[in-house]
Amino acid sequence: MDFNLTEDRQMLSDTVRRYLADQYDFETRNGVIETAPYHSPAKWAELSELGLIGAFVSEAQGGFGGAGFDITTVFEELGRGLCPEPMLAALMSVRAAADCGADALVEEAISGAKRLAMAVFEPDADSLSLIRTSADQSSGSWVLNGRKSVVYGLPDADGALVAARTNTGIGLFLVEAPETIDYAMINGGGAGELILDNSPGTCLRENADDIIEAALDAGRLALCAEAVGVMDVLVDMTVDYLKQRKQFGRPIASFQALQHRAVDMAIEIEQCRSITILAASKLGTDEAGKYIAMAKNLIGRTGAMISEESIQLHGGIGMTWEYPGSHFAKRLAMIDHQLGDRYAQLQRVMGA
Repeated sequence: MDFNLTEDRQMLSDTVRRYLADQYDFETRNGVIETAPYHSPAKWAELSELGLIGAFVSEAQGGFGGAGFDITTVFEELGRGLCPEPMLAALMSVRAAADCGADALVEEAISGAKRLAMAVFEPDADSLSLIRTSADQSSGSWVLNGRKSVVYGLPDADGALVAARTNTGIGLFLVEAPETIDYAMINGGGAGELILDNSPGTCLRENADDIIEAALDAGRLALCAEAVGVMDVLVDMTVDYLKQRKQFGRPIASFQALQHRAVDMAIEIEQCRSITILAASKLGTDEAGKYIAMAKNLIGRTGAMISEESIQLHGGIGMTWEYPGSHFAKRLAMIDHQLGDRYAQLQRVMGA
């Protein structure tokens, strides 16, 4: 099997990497992650102009990609750059909108004219079967009531795609100018609570269970690829530090025990890369959920190991705000918890 990127995907990867290196350095990131909307609208517009969102849907749906490998190509580079822009929300919402046939909405999302979030889970509902948010028709119009929790990319979003219960199942609705309670996540980027109180909504699909699950799985695959990018950079930083830090008159990288620990980290990353490639190849098939759950479970376990090892090998500096490594380690911890942690994914595999 050829694991090399196609020419088009290599160009996409190079474009994202160059942009983040030139325009979104560590200082720029830290300058936006603590104040609303917890990302840079100007940088978001530039990323949209680069066509990143168009890579998430097929040509037939108005984009230029849509395959699992298009998603992993973009998100691995976002992980390398530790980019806090709400690209995960854009991915899930544009794929859900495309699968619902909302062509005009997809076009606006791809161009950057409208930024959307995907609101699925609730404080006491971590699966579609437990959703309590209701959608009812009144005089031919839909109104929604309920609350959505930890909606990624919600601050300053133009609208949200909301999963709500109808008389026939779980539907997907567009709520524009939603009422929100916004906050920053611990690793950068924004999320929020979505408050629905007789809020008007546009029905995209009344029975959208499969569409919502497919969008969530695309998001989980993206997180796996992002984690691989984060791990790559964090291990490289750790090895560089071992080469520079001296003890007993020589670089500590010369100590065999530390070399073995660095090699163990590198091996684990390659395992994560391989299973992410496998999961990407299954996106869009009946087996996608199982393989993506397997990948995210391994990513969660390995991410914890890489974070802990890198901090231990750095010593005290590895935990400081000023050192980028601590932020990469924190991002790995958050990725495990987003869209279902390693234990939730294990349960999905066991039930598959």
